[in-house]
Amino acid sequence: MVDICCVGHITSDKVVTSNSTMYMPGGTAYYFSFPFANLDVKYLLVTALAQADLRYVETLQEQGIEVQVQESKHTVCFENVYEENTDFRTQFVSQKADAFTEEALLEVEAKIFHLGPLLAGDISVSLIKALAAKGRVSMDVQGYLRLVKDGRVYGTDWPEKQQALAYVDILKADETELRTLTGVEDIREAAALVTSWGVKEVVITNGSQGSMIYSAGEFYPVPAFPPANLVDATGCGDTYMAGYLYQRIKGADELQAGCFAAALATRKLESAGPFKGVIEDVLALLD
Repeated sequence: MVDICCVGHITSDKVVTSNSTMYMPGGTAYYFSFPFANLDVKYLLVTALAQADLRYVETLQEQGIEVQVQESKHTVCFENVYEENTDFRTQFVSQKADAFTEEALLEVEAKIFHLGPLLAGDISVSLIKALAAKGRVSMDVQGYLRLVKDGRVYGTDWPEKQQALAYVDILKADETELRTLTGVEDIREAAALVTSWGVKEVVITNGSQGSMIYSAGEFYPVPAFPPANLVDATGCGDTYMAGYLYQRIKGADELQAGCFAAALATRKLESAGPFKGVIEDVLALLD
């Protein structure tokens, strides 16, 4: 039994900003995993990628992170092109990996399963249901709202959303994703609608504008912490969720967890790649 298990693909990414072009591993699973190298919970990543890219897994294992690999013919390949305002990006996909199977997770037991699909089809509704029978389910919805057309990623609706979200306890979405998911423009109304489908907590991120948690009919606004230097925005939402779930499983309330998560995301912003600091770095910012 682990405290938190993340299920998601590690990707091979090209990140283009106004200042640079970088090649690196990425994906929800990758950025979400790194903070747990220095957090006091038992953590497991279940991922899938091609044999040729197992070096990405080795990088995580070198940090002390436990990883279980499902074989895949290909690795997901993303290109993320950021505007000068790094809250906005255009995405392209050149290669897809195999979907996760129930067999690959049959022996995995966790208190919380965090699902990080990158594309629709990565994690089936039947797999979500199977995991919900074993523990609480947290989900980053972004992958289900992506349509790949001629290699470019566009926003789209998720036909199975109500069926799937009935098994989800914690849902993470940015404001655009929440509007796409619900068809409702007002964020508060959209969050309330999602909970009517079965979700218990809605984590709503809005980049440099901060975030908001909706739980049990209450909204908890969480401010963003300005970074000392804005270096790399990729993976900030995933880093935020690592901090949020860590705090929730340690007994923190929604607002406490959100503030810790926001501070952790800011520390990640201040350096390229995933967060490799320690909890003291985050607590210093909160102080």
